[in-house]
Amino acid sequence: MQKLPDGVRMEEGQGGLKRLVIRTTQADAEIYLHGAHVTRFQPKGQKPVLFMSGKSWFEPGKPLRGGVPICFPWFGARQDGQPGSPHGFARLVEWELVSAEQTSDGVLEIRLRLVSSEATRALWPGEFVADYRVRVGATLGLELQVRNTGSQPLRIEEALHTYLAVSDAREVSIEGLAGVSYFTVVGTPRTEIEAAAPIRITAETDRVYLNTQATCVAHDPGWQRKLVVKKTGSNATVVWNPWIVKAKAMPDFGDDEWPFMLCIETCNVRENAVTIAPGQSHAMGVIIHADKSGA
Repeated sequence: MQKLPDGVRMEEGQGGLKRLVIRTTQADAEIYLHGAHVTRFQPKGQKPVLFMSGKSWFEPGKPLRGGVPICFPWFGARQDGQPGSPHGFARLVEWELVSAEQTSDGVLEIRLRLVSSEATRALWPGEFVADYRVRVGATLGLELQVRNTGSQPLRIEEALHTYLAVSDAREVSIEGLAGVSYFTVVGTPRTEIEAAAPIRITAETDRVYLNTQATCVAHDPGWQRKLVVKKTGSNATVVWNPWIVKAKAMPDFGDDEWPFMLCIETCNVRENAVTIAPGQSHAMGVIIHADKSGA
């Protein structure tokens, strides 16, 4: 790879893991090569957009808690009956840094890659090249492109499991999913239809909204801003907050951190899983924008 541009440096991060530190005139960001994991995005003059747990592990072979984990090639528990780490292996391995470039508009674009190997085939038989593009500017742009390099159709689940930083999840309202069918695993697993009113977090929430390409807006009155999550190539959205009991049961998550995060995840999961024909590619992306002008 060529020399890193001004505003980008590679350093040893927490736990000795390699990370890119990005400073632009528009925002600051950090990306760990472990999992191609974006752990920080903070526009100039604003509070952080992403939440990171103070209890997160920073260890090889373990996931980071917060930021934007990449879930691939399955989401949650593996559905084919085979053993496998929750949310797949992409977030547990080091990705290759392909390039880092500054564009004419001052945006820094980072490209990372994960290629199928003997190690991945021992976990899952798919042949693939996964390219991840991170654009750091006034907004955070993320795009995951998966190419099927094998001779058989490739069925994948994928998610950009974004942890948004909020002042208090109990005060946030989420618009964009009214009338959408969702599957919830909290309590008795069931399918429901979202009401017309904005979504409010009042208990443990874990919902997979299906067949939706909608942009979501999280209104945060405490920080007088709104977070806009605009996606492409995605037909499902997950809304998640662990609330009190589950937070206490998670060893890599602080007992009292749950009010300060909210996941609005860009996904293709469950019925909206993607099948990629041999030689073909599929791209899924999201642009996250913080608007401090109003909540």
